[in-house]
Amino acid sequence: MRFRARHAILVLLLASVSVLAQASKPAGESSSKPHAKARENAASDPGTIADGVYRNPSLSLSYKIPFGWVDRTSVMREGSELGKAMVLLAVFERPPEAQAEGINPAVVMVAESTSSYPDLKTAADYFGPITELATANSFTVDNPPYDFPVGAKHLVRGDFVKEKDSASVRQTSLVFLQKSWIVSLTFIGTGDDEIDELLGRLSFQGPSVNRSSK
Repeated sequence: MRFRARHAILVLLLASVSVLAQASKPAGESSSKPHAKARENAASDPGTIADGVYRNPSLSLSYKIPFGWVDRTSVMREGSELGKAMVLLAVFERPPEAQAEGINPAVVMVAESTSSYPDLKTAADYFGPITELATANSFTVDNPPYDFPVGAKHLVRGDFVKEKDSASVRQTSLVFLQKSWIVSLTFIGTGDDEIDELLGRLSFQGPSVNRSSK
């Protein structure tokens, strides 16, 4: 089954390491408030950040942001297609607009409307466009989609790798379905240990448990 990747939101996930770092607006141009219309049109709660933790009660999700990381959620949210996609969280180890050598680890969480993918039946199907964009950006599939539990919550996980300047860039994406939304969580780092550390900061609470890969 093949899906067409229609939204720039997916591109954002895969470009976080390089292109996005240079294309993002400088900090001085960013707004401290989320895009108002995007808030109004997104069925999914965008969540909030407090005391270094991102919380989204509607998804029963929380994420402990690494100390000192830079939040660019508001800037990324301004490009959302109203009613179709919403950036929930976009944090980076260092400012993405800063010119620096090496990989800039990142965590990006996005919700997209299932109406944009009428043939999509499961969370695993969403790895069609993710893989298409990953390979277009010189990533290769390291692990195809598989069931990945976080506590009692079951998500679908896929892993990608890219060789960049004699170093390996690793991308791990987790996907689940929530009502009429596809939620994707993407983690970018320099190795398995860093990816595992970033994943370990994710938790789910509450009764929202579904095997969306089935």
